[in-house]
Amino acid sequence: MNETKSTCCYCGTGCGLIIEHDGQRIFNVRGDPDHPVNQGRLCAKGATLHLTVAPETAGLRAVAPELRTARNAPRRTVSWAAALDHAARRFADIVRTHGPDAVAFYVSGQLLTEDYHVFNKLARGLIGTNNIDSNSRLCMSSAVLGHKLTLGADSVPCAYEDIAAADCVLIAGANTAHAHPIVFRRIEDARAARPQARLIVVDPRRSETATAADLHLALRPGSDIALYQAMLHVMLAEALVDRRYIDDHTEGFAALERAAHAMSPTIAAGLCGLKAADIVTAARWFGAAGGAALSLWCQGLNQSASGSHNSAALIQLHLATGKIGRPGCGPFSLTGQPNAMGGREAGAMATLLPGHRDPTDAADRAELARLWGVAALPERPGLSAVELVDAMLAGRIKALWIAGTNPAQSLPDSRRVQQALATCEFVVAQDIYRDTETAPFADLLLPAAGWGEKDGTVTNSERRISRVRAAVPPPGEARPDWRIAADFALALGRQLEREPLARRLFSYRGAEDVFNEHRESTRGRDLDICGLSYALLEARGPQQWPFPAGAERGRTRLYADGIFPTPSGRARFIVPGAGGVAEAPDARHPFSLNTGRLRDQWHGISRTGNVPRLWDHAPEPRLDMHPADMARMGLAERDLVRVRNERGAFVARARASAAMAPGQLFMPMHWGGRAMSGPGVNGVTLPRCDPLSRQPELKHCAVAVERFPARWPLVALRRAPAGAGAAILALRQTLTPWLAGCAHATLTLAGRDEPVLVFQGWAESPWSPRQLAAFDQALGLEGGDLDYHDAQRGISKRMRLADGRLMAVRLAGETAAADWLTELMATGAPVADLRRWLLAPLSAAPAGAVDRRRVVCNCHDVSEDEIRADCAAGLDLPALQARRKCGTACGACLPEIRRLVRETDAVAPGL
Repeated sequence: MNETKSTCCYCGTGCGLIIEHDGQRIFNVRGDPDHPVNQGRLCAKGATLHLTVAPETAGLRAVAPELRTARNAPRRTVSWAAALDHAARRFADIVRTHGPDAVAFYVSGQLLTEDYHVFNKLARGLIGTNNIDSNSRLCMSSAVLGHKLTLGADSVPCAYEDIAAADCVLIAGANTAHAHPIVFRRIEDARAARPQARLIVVDPRRSETATAADLHLALRPGSDIALYQAMLHVMLAEALVDRRYIDDHTEGFAALERAAHAMSPTIAAGLCGLKAADIVTAARWFGAAGGAALSLWCQGLNQSASGSHNSAALIQLHLATGKIGRPGCGPFSLTGQPNAMGGREAGAMATLLPGHRDPTDAADRAELARLWGVAALPERPGLSAVELVDAMLAGRIKALWIAGTNPAQSLPDSRRVQQALATCEFVVAQDIYRDTETAPFADLLLPAAGWGEKDGTVTNSERRISRVRAAVPPPGEARPDWRIAADFALALGRQLEREPLARRLFSYRGAEDVFNEHRESTRGRDLDICGLSYALLEARGPQQWPFPAGAERGRTRLYADGIFPTPSGRARFIVPGAGGVAEAPDARHPFSLNTGRLRDQWHGISRTGNVPRLWDHAPEPRLDMHPADMARMGLAERDLVRVRNERGAFVARARASAAMAPGQLFMPMHWGGRAMSGPGVNGVTLPRCDPLSRQPELKHCAVAVERFPARWPLVALRRAPAGAGAAILALRQTLTPWLAGCAHATLTLAGRDEPVLVFQGWAESPWSPRQLAAFDQALGLEGGDLDYHDAQRGISKRMRLADGRLMAVRLAGETAAADWLTELMATGAPVADLRRWLLAPLSAAPAGAVDRRRVVCNCHDVSEDEIRADCAAGLDLPALQARRKCGTACGACLPEIRRLVRETDAVAPGL
């Protein structure tokens, strides 16, 4: 067994891990105790990475190029040479006929920095277009603008170690406990060590992060700027601003001061839906004289039509109080993807150039052109993600190259996105998987190497660059992303009669050559990494930038000298706009829909969705509603509801949640067409963008909610014995087209070592014998061991057993027992004593059956029911952990466990 150190490929925390492998297969991962970010910790997603590349998932991988030459024809396998030559001819023809701006590239925040560099050079240096954007546009571009508007550059000034030194931590628009679990563990550790430190959470929803706060500010969506202006108002009134710092190191404060004077806590309380006293308390805690204040924020501020000013308004609280550039202080934007920061450094967005250069700046363009050895770089502004959709529909973008992302699921107004992809003349999808929502639109599908199979670097939220290392070769003919881009560039150079230029620009021997070239683009810039090399990273581990040539180490925090990368050297205050939401609720669409993240799933679930145990915490799409809203609409727990507006609709089960304010809804961003019928949650989200950052307002839209009328349910369950998970994933692919054939349906997984496929469908009329026969055939249920049929009532049930265990179930017309039957199959428990109950219409498990429902601790497989029962028996948190071990591994479940302990104690105080 070999061990290879690498970096996690999920969120921007940047955890180090150790891959255990034999050179051909990855068997396990564990946290790297030497990595400064996580010091051995991993969340549930990171700890199961080896399961995403297990042999069971091989059938989902793209392993050879696939091409179709007619839009409605199936793709067929071709050689790499044929695939790249065809793509080069199509791109070259379009460029010659319509110009370089008729093609575009849309890449991913999960690519490595080396991948970004080559794609950027391909688009801008060889083709001559700025039409290259990243899905980081959807999550981080407003933070970029917030930093540039105030600090002068896209440079996050903080480090994770500042969490331990902060007297006040303010988390805004981020459910850190779920989205960045290892960062939240640092916050929990810091509070345990310094109980006097305060935690403020600003979020419309009482998330797991908010439940841990000393002060939760449940503001109305879109009222962030009013809150921060009112906090500044209090700081001014109570002399909590640092006038000396403002005078010595900033400019423009007088205008902001006048604006803040007009936003009293009383006025802001009415706009935000908060208590004025709570706004005053937040301002005092944050601005406390001599104290250290740290702010963390993510999509709640960024994914807004006023996201740039949201970020700036928060950053300005640090500038006004001088709480920046010293331990425990500063504005700390959390990146959502593993290398969104690296993409920003490499200029992998239409509004950026490598090395934090500006594509609208002639001097920046000329300098980069000299570095690359090209005559000039394009002047015309490039199109951002949402603009690319508009341009495809208008016929201006005729070829789109997609790398490592899934726009058919992740972009807002997804029905329109899918129309655009269907309209585009030539679509290339370069991906690990061939079963994403975007894959059907690809005329050319190119197989990419994935995590554990490629070399390079990533940069995390605190500017720390870590190595990503290959442990095993990629499957089949898959290649690293940078290599695919370089090979295409060479083929395109021949077609465009620019072969000598292409060979000079793209003849790399390996990823290290690419890194060295990228490194040179940072020389003398604020992010200078010319002192770094693969050899140094190998010898000394991950390093923060800036790390210029001759430096002994990177800089932990920025702006300690009070000098900023602006023309005057001073930070800038701006007067932010009024904020608000881009689409306010009205009489026809009275609800505010908030989107966000689940703890154990990742983005479009193309990777995590293949690991059954990662479904246990959130087994199916659910819409959280306030109990009063459900009661008013006559909805019961788990009733189906349709959420709709003029863009589209989706259906989900309703769940009563006191975390929601009346009139507000929450739906995780992950649910798309692979797990449910229709386009998913992004079928209704809003493509309205911030005019500065061009980031869409994915966090909020206005919707109507109505009861979904389908009354004929069907549940199909299929279990695989240990080691046969590939059959379940193959069956999922077989059943995926059936999602569209139901009034509504979901397709999910359950279980751990022996996975269970769970299909739930609803029809408007009874299921026909032909439909049931098709399900039975797919599930291997012909001639089942247990059968029940009542044609008059439209009820039909069939089950198959093997070795005394339940292997397959199909329930139609009446499905009350679906939950406990799923759990029974997932655990593989014997059913001999339960046989007489298996066909019964029981919503609760009979005595002797396992009925644990939702899993809270994924690492140790501990359910909510088990935790509640232990708490009711008198166990406190330490005793509970001693018995069950829940919360002792990754710790991501600890906030929820603490909440369950508190709730149980409130019901039975003193136990």
